[in-house]
Amino acid sequence: MSLKNQWLINIAMVLISWLLLPIVGKNNIKRFLPASILAILLTIFDLQIGKQRRWWSFYNKPQSTISNEFPFLIGPMLVMSLFSLKWTYGNFKKFIMLNAFFQVIFTFPITRLFTKLKVYKLVWFNEFQFFLYFFYKAFFLYGFQYIIESKKKFT
Repeated sequence: MSLKNQWLINIAMVLISWLLLPIVGKNNIKRFLPASILAILLTIFDLQIGKQRRWWSFYNKPQSTISNEFPFLIGPMLVMSLFSLKWTYGNFKKFIMLNAFFQVIFTFPITRLFTKLKVYKLVWFNEFQFFLYFFYKAFFLYGFQYIIESKKKFT
């Protein structure tokens, strides 16, 4: 895939995700954004390990976080974090199930599609490991939001 097509996919992925933000609502964005940012920061930390160990590889060159992983973080990951907290916060079981569903969709059909489109491919990760790589962050997302909500009650 050409670098131009890669950029078009990245821009489309971010724009489509951000166009869904009004559904989340302004108050919910303010309420859940800190926890969503924490999940992104955890992923940024993980990215360094993943790149060193070649868990995945992007087809375009140069291997830049800005053109490779960053659009996924500020697009689908951010918006799905906000949606999952909005729809399920207060019901941990429902939250975990929804996150598992989102991650299964991303890990299996979307990863396969992006591999065919030559966006990225899994190298030293299989699909189940890739699922776990994203899914564990759901516990931090919910836990951090729980701490924020608890502190609000006492202030």
